[in-house]
Amino acid sequence: MKKALLLLMSCVLVLSLAACSGGSDTDVTGGVEIKKVSDMKGTVRVALAGWQLDNGINAQTGNPTIGLNDYLDQTFYKMYPNIKLELYQIPWENVKAKQSAMLLSGDADVMYTGGAFASQWYQEGLLRDLDDLIKEDKSFDPNIYLAGIMNNSYSTKSPDGTKQFGIPVALGRRMTIYDKKLFEDWGVEPLTAKADPAEILEKAKKMSGKNPKTGEDNYGLYWSGNSLNGSTFVALTLAFGAKGAEGSLKDVKSIKWHLNTPEMVKVMEWLKEASKLPPAGFVNAQGAENFGLDKNNIAIALDSTGGATMNEYQSKKNKDLLDRFEPVLNMGPKGEGWVAVDPFIMAKKAKDVKASWEVLKFLTSPMTQKYMYDNFAQTPTLKNADFVSPEDKYVKKALEIAEVGHSELMDEANPFYMSDIVPAVNGFISKAATGNAPDIQKFLDDLQARAEKWSANLK
Repeated sequence: MKKALLLLMSCVLVLSLAACSGGSDTDVTGGVEIKKVSDMKGTVRVALAGWQLDNGINAQTGNPTIGLNDYLDQTFYKMYPNIKLELYQIPWENVKAKQSAMLLSGDADVMYTGGAFASQWYQEGLLRDLDDLIKEDKSFDPNIYLAGIMNNSYSTKSPDGTKQFGIPVALGRRMTIYDKKLFEDWGVEPLTAKADPAEILEKAKKMSGKNPKTGEDNYGLYWSGNSLNGSTFVALTLAFGAKGAEGSLKDVKSIKWHLNTPEMVKVMEWLKEASKLPPAGFVNAQGAENFGLDKNNIAIALDSTGGATMNEYQSKKNKDLLDRFEPVLNMGPKGEGWVAVDPFIMAKKAKDVKASWEVLKFLTSPMTQKYMYDNFAQTPTLKNADFVSPEDKYVKKALEIAEVGHSELMDEANPFYMSDIVPAVNGFISKAATGNAPDIQKFLDDLQARAEKWSANLK
């Protein structure tokens, strides 16, 4: 069995290094012959949030995409001909409710889902720890994954950090991106490689108004003012050393809140000042539709992805926009910010644990991550993602940020953060944008009191 598994891993390594260009439009193997590696028998039920099962066309680039069914036919089913997969594709819009029901009823074995959902299900006792499987499987190397998200994320580790319940397979991309052309038009020095909030605010202010070369209205800054996870707020708390809370999600009732500290005041002061700079629609996540494109009028975008620019490059192969829109690290002290992590997890009630582990391994492997990057621009979770396009500097920068990433209590896995803190901060931003920001200390004192009351009322 060990020999077969080692063969599988070597095959995955070869495939991760192989280019797809040598095959047909629907080839995922790079011409490498896929061979059987195990006679293991079993049936594994896999619930997938948002994965595309059938071949199609990428609406953003016009390029063909290979669906998961075709990919599995060419790879997994040849490696494991006696393992049957029952696939359930669930839209992201209602994935939490449906996957929760499947876990409670025992109708799924392996899942791909959002990290916050996984963390919550783990705390509810619905997921299986993977440590024993990892320890027993000498062919599985946990060190191939970025340490920041494999070992320091609530999406993959227990609240106390001692148990591994998820394997990361996809990252959210959130970085600072600036428009070099607008910086040149205004005569402003480019952002440094690790621009902090002070630098960003100072330079953004210099580029708000009529562009001296084009006469068009420019906005120095943009971020999503109604973000559901408050990612920009998270990056700012890291940058200003505002912990917000101390303790563990394992014992939420005992969390000590620090929401009205001088450091948190600095975070809110920055948001108050910065809220004057974006287009008015930013409070509803609007106004940046042209960022990353030729008609852009925003100098700096926070927690941006580079997706629009890469889509343009992939569809037209024109590098002008790639050269124009430059990514730098996020605002934390090491360049970190909030990193969304989507894992594969195993249900506590998994019927066939051994077969489920083989499936989970395969779906988080370098080969599958390469397939998802090539077809759907999914950001991988690997230290050595050598299949990423040389031109794709946005994914490369996201991987740099993820390597130094870590979860904090100012995170979507914290129930009070999601239910109260994010809506409160977004409300503050909305009022600040119209010049009616609440008194910051009173705002934070009220938030602190609400947090303490919330903890005290927990059973």
